[in-house]
Amino acid sequence: MLHSIARMHGLAIQAKDGEVGVVEDFYFDDDTWAIRYLVVDTSRWLGGRSVLISPIALGSKAWASDRLTVALTRKQIENSPPVDTHRPVSRQEEATFSAYYGYPYYWGGGGLWGAGSYPIYPALTKTDDTEMRGTSAESLKNPEDVHLRSVKEVKGYAIDAADGEIGHVHDLIVEDQSWAIRYLEVATRNWWPGKKVLVSPQWVENVSWTERKVGIGLFRKAIQTGPEYRESAPIYRDYEQLVYDHYGLPGYWLTRADAGAAVRRSKAS
Repeated sequence: MLHSIARMHGLAIQAKDGEVGVVEDFYFDDDTWAIRYLVVDTSRWLGGRSVLISPIALGSKAWASDRLTVALTRKQIENSPPVDTHRPVSRQEEATFSAYYGYPYYWGGGGLWGAGSYPIYPALTKTDDTEMRGTSAESLKNPEDVHLRSVKEVKGYAIDAADGEIGHVHDLIVEDQSWAIRYLEVATRNWWPGKKVLVSPQWVENVSWTERKVGIGLFRKAIQTGPEYRESAPIYRDYEQLVYDHYGLPGYWLTRADAGAAVRRSKAS
């Protein structure tokens, strides 16, 4: 199921033995466009300190209420490595965080979450764990390597189409199982009143973090005439299919073979 990131701000985080705080931000990986951490404000508990919570700690039923439940104790969270959430988080800091909780590195292996596609802590043997961490050693040679970005930061970024600007990032839409960001919600009210549309991060060609711009490999007319997105309506697969059909591009849910067939059909039509 798909969820609006904006609606998740302020959700309570519930540990095994009590409430921890509320969600104040998210960090996403600017390479794979996946949510890697929830930033939790614990001001009522740890005196203003913000902590990171990995989606690995969330159970499958975490989305069933108005709070997110994590498989951690308050003591575990209290003793977690301190992270300055007011500056970029380095890969070395992530490695320290993963080591503390015993999580495998998500950047090791061929899947979105290391060895797999979902943020589920696998039952690893000692050998498997060593091999997974070993494949990631190269990425730690530069301890200041930064790939995480704040969701709060990217909201408001201008959307640059292939032929000029066409609105700004209003929100991000995330899938609740993989925590992959499936869509950027684009507000185009600068061009015509009220309409919002969705575009996939797969179509992002570049991001200028200094100029606060996201470059999309689509023309303004295509975005302008895309299926309208209404924030109050759930996003079902038939609506997603409309979006991808409009742009003549294969859906992210298709296998490679099916995606190739979809592109060929689009070119032939």
